[in-house]
Amino acid sequence: MSNDGRKPTTTDAGIPVPSDEYSLTVGPDGPILLQDHYLLEQMANFNRERIPERQPHAKGGGAHGRFEVTNDVSAYTRAALFQPGATTEMLARFSTVAGERGSPDTWRDPRGFALKFYTPEGNYDMVGNNTPIFFVRDPMKFQPFIRSQKRRADVNLRDHDMQWDFWTLSPETAHQVTWLMGDRGIPKTWRHMNGYSSHTYLWVNAEGERFWVKYHFKTDQGIDYLTQEEADRLAGADADYHTRDLYEAIKRGEYPSWTLKVQIMPFEDAADYRFNPFDLTKVWPHGDYPLMEVGRMTLDRNPTDYHTEIEQAAFEPNNIVPGIGFSPDRMLLARVFSYADAHRARMGVNYKQIPVNRPQAPVHAYSKEGAMRVIKSEDPVYAPNSKGGPAADPERWPYQAGWAASGEFMHTAQTPHREDDDFVQAGNLVRHVMDDAARERLVSNVVGHLKDGVTQPVLERAFEYWRRIDPDVGGRIAAAFEHD
Repeated sequence: MSNDGRKPTTTDAGIPVPSDEYSLTVGPDGPILLQDHYLLEQMANFNRERIPERQPHAKGGGAHGRFEVTNDVSAYTRAALFQPGATTEMLARFSTVAGERGSPDTWRDPRGFALKFYTPEGNYDMVGNNTPIFFVRDPMKFQPFIRSQKRRADVNLRDHDMQWDFWTLSPETAHQVTWLMGDRGIPKTWRHMNGYSSHTYLWVNAEGERFWVKYHFKTDQGIDYLTQEEADRLAGADADYHTRDLYEAIKRGEYPSWTLKVQIMPFEDAADYRFNPFDLTKVWPHGDYPLMEVGRMTLDRNPTDYHTEIEQAAFEPNNIVPGIGFSPDRMLLARVFSYADAHRARMGVNYKQIPVNRPQAPVHAYSKEGAMRVIKSEDPVYAPNSKGGPAADPERWPYQAGWAASGEFMHTAQTPHREDDDFVQAGNLVRHVMDDAARERLVSNVVGHLKDGVTQPVLERAFEYWRRIDPDVGGRIAAAFEHD
């Protein structure tokens, strides 16, 4: 039959295929022949087409877009993407944290908010969440935390008792858990949630002046959320609800956007600020450091191949550009290593040569060979050299974005600031941000979560945990649990 002008099927080498329906056999009823190389290629590729999923943030989706600067912040950073009039191509990926790739989009869970900016100075990545804080502040506790949200070793099921056991033994989780159990714990869509850097970063301007900064991507669609009942229904009716919503909105031409605003802290303020400004479980009150507009992020192009453009997208906070640096945030400093290392383990050492990860800026690196190397290495392959190879140029990055540190080696908490407390900001969230209806939903959400298999010793700690967050809400949770 004629293929009506359609493109001919080929092998991966471009060789025309005689049939894409029938294997090569000895006669119509005979055995399959080993020389049917197209059949073998199809089977071999199928067996290898899945790369390991991410450890956290396995389930997600995303889109391409652009970031446009709308306000002059050049007094605070020399980064090219934040200069007046700049427009930068970018990629965004949204995700849940605990679930596997096949898990429902609408589970109660923080959402990842990862961004890659293809700047003229190289890729700049921000690995944020839809919450301005996180569960822990020391990377030593990150791996155990993630395991507590995953599946048990014995029955291969997620376990609320395991989660609350970890949370109640780790008081620093209180702020994030309060956020998680509130309305914003299940966003209506990815388009209806904010994104935050959560971490504190360092900005450096053209004169070498330094500032601490936090990023807030405010949704222009407005905040909206799902109730627990709505989320549970969608988990069964449409497990890919958020993925579908983003794709179809962009397809309709309803391009979602977020306004980037930042909080700027003068470098010297950090030393005696009332909270530790580098504690990932804390926020900076806006009354102390108001939001300042920077620009707008708009997503306007869907991926054409989810595997190559979204699943293989590698976001890593070590990708910073001149004018941006790290802070003493312990979680951030650990992630500078862990994210890139996770990508090497999942996709191979040359994952940055995958098109979605490849910078638009020129690359002159001394990386050499390894699995899936597709961009050729050039001699010389060592430095220093006298053969004309690339050389570091301090003038391109004249101000090392850092800070001073000294002291004995030790395993200890960071130096407390005068108002550091694990329950104060969580309590403020309950008392001053939530209204009566939101507090009622919070109580209902927590009670429902606790009733799903939480054992007595952990349960008693959970009641006390909530009483320390807010005595009234804690008492209502305990009473509702007993009388439900």
